[in-house]
Amino acid sequence: MILLPSIFAMTAAVTPSPSPADHWIAGHAIPFEIASDQSFSSATDRLVTALGAKVDLLGFGEALHGGEEILRLRNRLFQRLVERHGYSAIAIESSFPRARQVDEYIHGRGPATYDELKETGFGHGMGQLEANRDLVEWMKAYNHDPRHATKLSFYGFDIPTGKMGIASPSQVLDFVVDYLAAVDASRAEAHRRKIHELLGGDAAWENPAVYMDPSKSIALSPAASALRLETEDLIAEMRSRRPGLVAARGEDAYREALHYAEIARELLNFHVAMGARRPGQSPAIVLGTRDASMADNLTYILEREQPWGKVFVFAHNSHLQRGLAVWPGQKYWGTDDDCEWWPAGSHLAGILGSRYAVIGSAVGESAENGIGKPESGTLESELGALAHPALFLPTHGADLKNLPTRTGSQKNPTYVPLNAQAAGNFDWIAFVSDTAYNLGGPPLQTWDTKSPEKSDKP
Repeated sequence: MILLPSIFAMTAAVTPSPSPADHWIAGHAIPFEIASDQSFSSATDRLVTALGAKVDLLGFGEALHGGEEILRLRNRLFQRLVERHGYSAIAIESSFPRARQVDEYIHGRGPATYDELKETGFGHGMGQLEANRDLVEWMKAYNHDPRHATKLSFYGFDIPTGKMGIASPSQVLDFVVDYLAAVDASRAEAHRRKIHELLGGDAAWENPAVYMDPSKSIALSPAASALRLETEDLIAEMRSRRPGLVAARGEDAYREALHYAEIARELLNFHVAMGARRPGQSPAIVLGTRDASMADNLTYILEREQPWGKVFVFAHNSHLQRGLAVWPGQKYWGTDDDCEWWPAGSHLAGILGSRYAVIGSAVGESAENGIGKPESGTLESELGALAHPALFLPTHGADLKNLPTRTGSQKNPTYVPLNAQAAGNFDWIAFVSDTAYNLGGPPLQTWDTKSPEKSDKP
């Protein structure tokens, strides 16, 4: 996401008088220290109690991709939710099919070490992050402890990714065909032959040049259109043969294979949306397609986990918030393109109602991420004025409409400050006063808002 340069207002000589928001924030904030077991556990328990017992899917959003303290807070939150509040799974903003390998690892199957899966088990290079390594190793150790009857599960809920970007449909379609082959080898082989004839090579689907030049996409070709029809035929066959497939392979395996087939459909839709864009057009329509798929993945994950426990989900604030998400970059290109999309959180709120709750995060300062001191009067400034290293703040009843939005970052284009809609977008806010850059993350460079190399991934 593209943010304006950070231009920080000069502090007035006279300290402004407190606003109603100041008093409300000071009276409702729950301070804690991430490293303090007692302080953190007490604050988390108060938050979970306030959310209520109906919540089955709890989201935790990150204000940016690149906040080490936010990842550490995520890890502590998940551990407390598992140990005291009935949570059995975490889903992160990573490739759905790739995460299956991580889940195998934490259950003592598959790869022998984390290093063997950190490239193949995650999307977007997320396996390199040290906080993700710590999360996965903690889950593996928890599952290995015989005192824990309920074992934890790890999921990704993003669309499939390949070696260079968004994946070819082959990996998810092959999964479905492999499933079908165990029951009907000849029919599965017929599907496989036709699918791969229409697919061609994976490289054309995963061509990163498509991000900047949609004309390089093959998703609008006659073969790709025929592949979409073949995928629909495969889904229809899976649905019509359900009784026999369930009898042969079991309900869980059937539902997993059917979901992979539906992911293939959504992945093809994403490729079509990418290919249909004009050069330089807002990626909002693409992000909307992606987030609809994210919501489908999360509802599947929640249904799958219900016999064991609740689900904790972690992603960028923009994916988990209830209201419209905004990709600001287009505003500064001087075009009138629509740059809003409905995020996964908005879909989940409609589907799950009170069973879905979400915590958004906010950052005070982060020198490594190019985030300076927030301007006076902004929400981040008001939270930072309480002088706590971290805190939780409920949004129900908060009047944040008159608070201005702080400026962003020149180094990290994924940073999005909270705005006046924060109270409607999130049930709670988790604030960290300062954060380092992710340990293990790729190096940041000064972000040039005039550069044509713009990101479309929050």
